[in-house]
Amino acid sequence: MHDIIIIGGGPAGLTAAIYAKRAALSAIVLDKAPMSGGQILSTYEVDNYPGLPGIGGFEMATAFREHADKLGCEFADGEVSAISRVSDSGGTHFVVSADTDDYPAHSVLIATGASHAKLGVPGEAELTGAGVSYCATCDGAFFRGRTVAVIGGGDVAVEDAIFLSRLCEKVYLIHRRDELRAAAILGEAMAALANVEPIWDSVVDGIEGEGVVTGLNVRNVKNGETRTLPVAGVFIAVGIVPNSGVFRDVVPCDGRGYIIAGEDGVTGVEGIFAAGDIRGKKLRQIVTAVADGANAVTSISQYLGHGV
Repeated sequence: MHDIIIIGGGPAGLTAAIYAKRAALSAIVLDKAPMSGGQILSTYEVDNYPGLPGIGGFEMATAFREHADKLGCEFADGEVSAISRVSDSGGTHFVVSADTDDYPAHSVLIATGASHAKLGVPGEAELTGAGVSYCATCDGAFFRGRTVAVIGGGDVAVEDAIFLSRLCEKVYLIHRRDELRAAAILGEAMAALANVEPIWDSVVDGIEGEGVVTGLNVRNVKNGETRTLPVAGVFIAVGIVPNSGVFRDVVPCDGRGYIIAGEDGVTGVEGIFAAGDIRGKKLRQIVTAVADGANAVTSISQYLGHGV
């Protein structure tokens, strides 16, 4: 019986594990991914984490996990399928079912993060892995010297375009609005690149190719004009969706599926907490995920009667 079961091994979950160990709480991290780190594993460069400008995402994820390992944090592989509340002679506790094992604990912290949103257009599913990608830093090298497109207008999309400009001959950035949602400094950096061409007020209606991507069907939302761009790769960066499917019948979630919880991590179910990108909040960054993990463990410690 653990004090805490932490579901998810991204920045929030790893921070929670570190803080739990320092608070002398017994905790285990359940993670379905083969490597800890969450989304930062596929981030080429992190430039907004205080004190570590320019650190690689993989390097940061490795450092987080090594810190947890150094403290003796416990980890187990497994995809969670259910959370149950059990009452017996010893009182009430939770059982988290993951693959073929059940894990009992006095509290649960959900830190499963979020995943890349899909466009939902013809050709996307069929050509995923054959020219369609959701991770420029993972797959960009396969398109060295070729023409590609990035879909989106936020920070991730612009960061992807900048990264790909170093490898590819030509990069289109397709955005449904007439201005970026990304931070101004990123927009300025992209605007200075001669081989990145923004295509404003446009959406993708389909991805073409037999076996591999060969083109992109683009439509201007203002005048209705359509055209096909010859591209070898399509990098989709149109946002994220919460990895909350298993938990939506367990804890209250908002209309988009994010778990409703404050900065203290407290959810609508006593004994269950949430931290990181899975939680409904305004800003989803590594620094806020780390803060969530620390705050949640403080709340859990108080819930368990250990004090602050």
